[in-house]
Amino acid sequence: MLNSLSGRFLVLTTVFVMLAEVLIFVPSVARFREDYLLLRLERAQIASLALLADDMIDADLERELLDNAGVFNVVLRRDEVRQLVLSSPIPEPINATYDMRDASAWLLIRDALARLADPTDRIIRVMGNPVQDGGLLIEVTMETGPLRTAMLDYGLRILVLSAVISIFTAALLFLAVRAILVKPIKTLVQSMQRYAAAPEDARHIVTPGAGIRELREAEEALASMQTDLTSALKQKERLAQLGGAVSKISHDLRNILTSAQLFTDRIEGSDDPLVKRMAPKLVGSITRAVSLCENTLAFGRVDEPPPQLNRLQLADLVADVIDSERLAAGDHDISFSEDIPLGLTVRADAEQLFRVVANLVRNARQAIVATGKPGEICISATEDDAAWSITLTDTGPGLPPRAREHLFKPFQGGARKGGSGLGLAISADLIRGHGGRLELKRTDETGTQFIIRLPKSDATLSAEAAE
Repeated sequence: MLNSLSGRFLVLTTVFVMLAEVLIFVPSVARFREDYLLLRLERAQIASLALLADDMIDADLERELLDNAGVFNVVLRRDEVRQLVLSSPIPEPINATYDMRDASAWLLIRDALARLADPTDRIIRVMGNPVQDGGLLIEVTMETGPLRTAMLDYGLRILVLSAVISIFTAALLFLAVRAILVKPIKTLVQSMQRYAAAPEDARHIVTPGAGIRELREAEEALASMQTDLTSALKQKERLAQLGGAVSKISHDLRNILTSAQLFTDRIEGSDDPLVKRMAPKLVGSITRAVSLCENTLAFGRVDEPPPQLNRLQLADLVADVIDSERLAAGDHDISFSEDIPLGLTVRADAEQLFRVVANLVRNARQAIVATGKPGEICISATEDDAAWSITLTDTGPGLPPRAREHLFKPFQGGARKGGSGLGLAISADLIRGHGGRLELKRTDETGTQFIIRLPKSDATLSAEAAE
């Protein structure tokens, strides 16, 4: 029970209420002692009136008056004259004197605690102001035993009452906490457990309905998280199904392309000048297609090979990409330009880097064609001591907001209607495999610019890949 929220509330409430009662107990006992002593003074003054009314009273009556007042003797000061009005033998010397006329609260509390701590029955003198202007001063001598007994009895009654109030208050708070907090929290936990058992079932997503603002905010945050998680699980399931289908298609496509590759080998032996010029590009395209199918099959088995890093002439690779895209552009007014320093070599996997650059140029070409306006695509490259940078700039319409928000996410970052966003996601993944980064430098109505950064050192490669 103590491990539960309501149980701990019960214990804490009891402790806090008892602490509050203790803080009340001390001044209450001090006040009780003050009232007790003042009552003894008042009774002693009333007893002295009998003697003032009749100077001749016998010893038995005097003793009875003192017993009723609870004192040993009474001294009354009237008109600057101190007069012993009633008296009886005092069993022992006076131990202490207490003046009740100007006693402060702190002094009363201190004297009350001291009296409770001292069990010895002592004789004390108490002074105070007479009631009804019955004189200038009245003082009595009395025992402390009855006073301490009365104080203990009063204190015990306060503690018992405090305990009853504490238990009753704690029980009410216990029930209130269970109804207001514990029950909604348990309901929320049960909803989470049901969702965890079948996260793909949208019926188990929690429906916010708590009346407490903090709990409702927690429910809303949980509902949002569960909705996103369910969508992600569905997307992963679709990706898995799509991956299986793509693997099968790639397997059959690879066989078809392998047969086509055999035919192109024979075409290369033709004496036709046009065939001789076009055959190498055809062979290269088919070879890359076969390699892509094989890599797709490997990716489906989650064992895609790492990039084979070799030195290559970047200008040759870019020229192949531009030649292919220029043919694809057809009659559309799109100009291609390149600014690659002569002799610039980069260390990369030729096939993977070709796929990345071709993918970015293809996206730019399709974006410009969709506008129906002329456009330009430029590929430039620079290097410094740490990395090579390949920049692709176009004058297209720029990426739409959804594509920018979900950039490099498959099936979410498509830049055009019907696009899947797979191209950018695959490109970013391939560049990460090189230890580099694919970055979106800018995109607006004047065009888009991507930068490919490839590290030069192995240490940079390892650090970038780890990130």
